[in-house]
Amino acid sequence: MNLRQIEVFRAVMMAGSVSGAAQLLHVSQPAVSRLIAYTEQRLGFPLFQRLRGRLHPTAEAHKLFTEVEALYQGVQRINGLAGDMANQAGGVLRIACSPSLAYGLLPMAIASFAQRYPDAKVVVEGMLAKPLADAVLTQTVDVAVAIVPLQHPRIQTHRLFRNRVVAVLPAGHRLAERKRLRITDLRHERVIGYSPETPLAHAIGRLYDGAHLAPRWVAEVKQTHVACAMVQQGMGIALVDEQAQLGGAWPDLRMREITPSIDLQIRVGYARHEPLSATSQAFVDELQSLRHPLLAPAA
Repeated sequence: MNLRQIEVFRAVMMAGSVSGAAQLLHVSQPAVSRLIAYTEQRLGFPLFQRLRGRLHPTAEAHKLFTEVEALYQGVQRINGLAGDMANQAGGVLRIACSPSLAYGLLPMAIASFAQRYPDAKVVVEGMLAKPLADAVLTQTVDVAVAIVPLQHPRIQTHRLFRNRVVAVLPAGHRLAERKRLRITDLRHERVIGYSPETPLAHAIGRLYDGAHLAPRWVAEVKQTHVACAMVQQGMGIALVDEQAQLGGAWPDLRMREITPSIDLQIRVGYARHEPLSATSQAFVDELQSLRHPLLAPAA
């Protein structure tokens, strides 16, 4: 399939009809029909079934469409980057971060950075562990700020701040009177858990396994701000990384230290063998120089 065939195929899949695809592409319906028929002939299998005058994608078409969409997203990123470089005199900084850092640490760092570099454009996206590492390796982003190790020979990382797992409770909860909690104190508590692919799920699993406890999960989420929102609604207790309180979004909740302690250290990472741009290096410097009572240096 050449690029024109891919473009027409995608248009038909999105519009659901030849006429709709023709309108999207500003061409005639016969031109779309001919190219689809020619593409099917070259591929050796049908992409659409014609039933009662309507097109129905085959299983093969759905599989192809998944790859075509990935291709189009890549093209859009290229076009976006080219446009940014053409229009932004101060440069463009693309940052990926662990989702829990997008609500406190990253806004703080970006606000400080923007004061010194007001003409720079900053693009931020929260990602889970594997997509985050992939974004650095493919240089989709310039810098990653994460609570996962980013262990790869082609990624350079630096430890920044301590980031312990803590308990989040409603203000009136009986355990909120204590300054520090043991994991065994949660034996009979309803706990909001995390999806297995998240770093918090692994850390919390180690805590419970070490205490020979089985948690009572009442919900499963992927992001700490969702867990905190559920705590606020009375669903139960959540274990989060302590940076969740940095943005001040949950003043009605109480955070308590957990023993034994697990530290999900905050790291900054970037491509090892590619020099950082001046804009990226300036942001890394700004990040490392942040000062806040909740930002203790990593051990």
